Amino acid sequence: MATDDRELDVQVRELTRSFGDRTVLDGLNLRIPQGQFVALLGRSGSGKSTLLRALAGLDYDVAGSGSLRVPDKTSVVFQDSRLLPWQRVLTNVLFGQPRGRRGDGVRVLAEVGLSGRERAWPAELSGGEQQRVSLARALVDEPDLLLADEPFGALDALTRIKMHELLRALIRRRDPTVLLVTHDVDEAIALADRVLVLEEGVIAVDVTVELPEQRDPSLPEFQRIRRTLLSALGIDPVAA
Repeated sequence: MATDDRELDVQVRELTRSFGDRTVLDGLNLRIPQGQFVALLGRSGSGKSTLLRALAGLDYDVAGSGSLRVPDKTSVVFQDSRLLPWQRVLTNVLFGQPRGRRGDGVRVLAEVGLSGRERAWPAELSGGEQQRVSLARALVDEPDLLLADEPFGALDALTRIKMHELLRALIRRRDPTVLLVTHDVDEAIALADRVLVLEEGVIAVDVTVELPEQRDPSLPEFQRIRRTLLSALGIDPVAA
């Protein structure tokens, strides 16, 4: 029987999450169609990571209500690569996978530009290379949903640009649904099909990004979207 694409949509209905007396998500509703790349912005403490953890099923100890539906095959990439320092690169990529997937691990490492580094130790890699391993680990199981919590936040500017290019190429090839949490407005516009701004526990702004694949920040439409998002975040677009 063919799979209904709607079964792979992300569906969030009336989602509430609280920490003590503080409500972080307040009846949030969201639908992400299968294959869409969404970036999530918001001020610090707005609940971006709380939403991502809810979608990943990692907030079991948090008070809340509502319903959500995500694809069964969901992977997460964090800002910290979270590699096991006592395991080699290929073993890190295949962590939690069934036996016999060595070939898949080797292939995905080649996709992220780390062919030949299978037996390296994490400490031998640069920060950017460690994040490539983390990305390979998230992609080796061919997820239908990729959740990324500021995966490039700790990288220098040049490495971030290279990682943006790599992520775009991988997404084109594999076509998962993506939710990227970021503080970087330009990063959100450069990568996503759609940008959301989270404020007071709900989605306050929802912007569709219709730009060519090579997203030159000097394009008028890029700048228009940038001004809209900065204003929604309470930042003066002229001063930013």
